[in-house]
Amino acid sequence: MDADVIVVGAGPTGLMLAGELRLAGVRPLVLERKPQRRDTPKAGGLGGQVLQLLSYRGLLERFEAACTDPVPAPRFPFGGVHLDFTRLTDPPMHALPLPQQRLERLLEERAGKLGVDIRRGHEVTGVSQDDAVVTVEVRGPDGPQQVSARYLVGCDGARSRVRDRAGIPFPGTTYPEVNRLAQITLPDTVTVLGNGGLDVPGFGTIAAGFTQTDRGLFAVGASPDSQVVSLYTTEDETTEYDDDTPMTVTELQDSIRRVLGAELPLGEPHRLSRFIFQARQAERFRDRRILLAGDAAHLFPATGVALNAGMLDAVNLAWKLAADIHGRAPIGLLDTYHDERQLAAARTMLHTRAQVALRRGHDPAAEALREVFQELLVDEQPLRRMGALLAGADIRYPMPGSHHHTLAGTFAADLTLHTDQGTTSVAELMRTGQPVLLDLADRPELRETAQGWRQRVAIHTAKTDDRPADALLIRPDAHIAWAATIDEPADSAAPALREALSGWFGTP
Repeated sequence: MDADVIVVGAGPTGLMLAGELRLAGVRPLVLERKPQRRDTPKAGGLGGQVLQLLSYRGLLERFEAACTDPVPAPRFPFGGVHLDFTRLTDPPMHALPLPQQRLERLLEERAGKLGVDIRRGHEVTGVSQDDAVVTVEVRGPDGPQQVSARYLVGCDGARSRVRDRAGIPFPGTTYPEVNRLAQITLPDTVTVLGNGGLDVPGFGTIAAGFTQTDRGLFAVGASPDSQVVSLYTTEDETTEYDDDTPMTVTELQDSIRRVLGAELPLGEPHRLSRFIFQARQAERFRDRRILLAGDAAHLFPATGVALNAGMLDAVNLAWKLAADIHGRAPIGLLDTYHDERQLAAARTMLHTRAQVALRRGHDPAAEALREVFQELLVDEQPLRRMGALLAGADIRYPMPGSHHHTLAGTFAADLTLHTDQGTTSVAELMRTGQPVLLDLADRPELRETAQGWRQRVAIHTAKTDDRPADALLIRPDAHIAWAATIDEPADSAAPALREALSGWFGTP
């Protein structure tokens, strides 16, 4: 076989998956249809849970250093209103302004350093599978060829050929609207007001935030301290646009005129992008030896969530594929990828469809709904709840077994850890992508229980302030597989740990 896993698509999801597979000792082969990285602007940054995951892999500082724009205040659009976390000392949602082209370059550099084989200009034309192998027909620079692997993962976007060739249905809705987004300068004739609004000659004041009209939605985000403003329009259209055809400043001006009725002078663009919204989810994320991740598996009708979801798909899937390929996966491990990530996608679909309902209404009832929703978000508890939902941080995967600690299935917090060798953290322990048993209460019987898995699971002893449990078993994707209740008796904790170790990491 040519590789252990063939990854189709060199976008953020595919590149993240390839890097994680290589980190786990698997040979991935990445096939990308385009001969070079896409220049057309797409996503403008990362947000949510994936930022903490990148920190756990030691990548976040490098990604932050690649940002040329300042990190914005934690305010996020939500269906025509705003979630404003600036008054919280520990906002549940953060964003990193990193254009997708730059993100892909960083992920490709990481994959290259790990030894990933990436072949650009290779288009998948056919896929077949049997009980042992997946065979892919490819048209590349040297003509048609075949490549084969144990598994194939389609990370090839909304029009996924892998999904189509596997015959996996992709039901859902395409909304009849076109969205345009820009970061752009304004000429001196337009004044940015102190409250973030605009004073436009011949028109008057455009309020900061969202302006709803019967022709669509307009939004502006501006600061007197910055020369670049963010502009956004949404309007119903039947025109079909080619994703590879860049949006122009004139196209944006025409859209603003239709939606707002204003002639808004524009300057030099820093980013121009156009997109439609769809709410779709693959009926299954796995068909025997073919799997789906990212936009090939789900499309959400709101901005700011696709990259988070796709890259988290990749990290969830990689270690499970690696365990299977290395021959140590317990029965059913690979099926948990579908179960867990479809659950996560359902949560994301829930709040993005709610955004559709908030965004698309134009009558007084819809205006009242948005006003009431905004009032609810003045209170801290609902604001935090919405932030966790938006970030994808409220996911709790179902854990097998009879021992269910409240932390089981959740993302592991980045605890500060004190050891005999000095101070470290959960993030530091997770950099290698290896599972971790973290003993926080000096429980030798738990460490002894885990000895049979010591070649697969890193065992650490540490102390932490306000320990959440006596011990944590953390999976490579940073989710907690098992936790020991504080002062839990050894005769119940040790058997439960053994059950969790066997259930996730195979026989000792």
